[in-house]
Amino acid sequence: MEQTITQKILARAANRKFVNTGENVWLNVDVLLTHDVCGPPTFDIFNQEFGEGARVWDPEKVVVLPDHYIFTANEHAHRNIDLLRKFAKEQNLPNYYDVGTDRYRGVCHVALAEEGFNLPGTVLFGTDSHTCTSGAFGMFGSGIGNTDAAFILGTGKLWEKVPESMLFTFDGEMPEYLSAKDLILQILGDIGTDGATYRAMEFNGEAIHSLPMEERMTLTNMAIEGGGMNGIIAVDEITEAFVKSKTSKPYEIFTSDPGAAYFSKTRYNASEMEPVVAKPHSPDNRATVQSMKGTKITKSYIGSCTGGKLADFKLAAKILSGQRVSVPTNIVPATVKVARDLETELYNGKSLKSIFEDAGCSIALPSCAACLGGPTDTVGRSVDRDVVVSTTNRNFPGRMGSKQAEVYLASPLTAAASAITGKLTDPRNYL
Repeated sequence: MEQTITQKILARAANRKFVNTGENVWLNVDVLLTHDVCGPPTFDIFNQEFGEGARVWDPEKVVVLPDHYIFTANEHAHRNIDLLRKFAKEQNLPNYYDVGTDRYRGVCHVALAEEGFNLPGTVLFGTDSHTCTSGAFGMFGSGIGNTDAAFILGTGKLWEKVPESMLFTFDGEMPEYLSAKDLILQILGDIGTDGATYRAMEFNGEAIHSLPMEERMTLTNMAIEGGGMNGIIAVDEITEAFVKSKTSKPYEIFTSDPGAAYFSKTRYNASEMEPVVAKPHSPDNRATVQSMKGTKITKSYIGSCTGGKLADFKLAAKILSGQRVSVPTNIVPATVKVARDLETELYNGKSLKSIFEDAGCSIALPSCAACLGGPTDTVGRSVDRDVVVSTTNRNFPGRMGSKQAEVYLASPLTAAASAITGKLTDPRNYL
């Protein structure tokens, strides 16, 4: 029986030779992820349901990465960190990356990759909708609620329905003025925010496999914005080189069979595409940047799990090198490692950090920061009547702070070009 890559991975996790789409199976979970927003309620449910003194199923497979409300004076945010520390200590969790210590890493989805938790062929669930980011590594990653996460904590298993798959193929070469963000915004404009509900979004084609891992992560990261259960890209030599540089753990590679059944197949020619944005207030509200040129902005924001990776900042630096921004521009590294890399990665003989500083940008501490709004003292948070161009993943009302603000989702190239002019600007003007 011919299967998609997603079916094969779930079959492995269910100790089966094959699984049919639509059937429910018990999955053995390889990694459970949580963070400071959803960790405390997950742990609370675990303690209630499994009883006092209960132990998690496998401490090595629980990863706790606080990242959302970190650099703030907010007492409720601090309380959540205290609760994480308490549970991690009680359960002796080796993969707790505490705030305010040398172990702090930053945004969970990027840190998972950096720390070698993303292994091809494995199953990862996380209490964050963007857990689908990890699918870039030829694995199954999906977001779940706190109750499901508590069940996994106690049993290591989860009952799931096998999703149908949608295939998105990008032929041709990627032009230098496009990024993965443009590709996924193009798809979302075509299928809408519910077009992939409870389905796997599989990406392939020459353009996809020419991308570095961090760009592939942007694609799978936003599968959830189409309602997708997971996003996934088959493993190639680029994937393997990245994984082997982070871990020596064994893994298994799965690929879709040529005759596998798909819900739909869509083809694009990357070389014919152009830069796009998602207009307020939905990630599927697509328009070309060219059609929106001249739209005034008050801020530019380059950061988050979607747009705060080193690859994103390399793209932004190509535009901002030798330029000055005309609106407040936040550079928010996703992780501590990315922040360090900004100091050592060079473009035209200058570090990325110095390029951004010389351009007049503000460089913030690594965290989710304004992507999820956050407490009032969160860096980059939108205020009333802000018009923000942002590399984040969502632009619903209030997502970055004020409900009166407008957020345009864009690539790092577009966000950088727009920061210079103070208006939505096609990056081709600077390339």
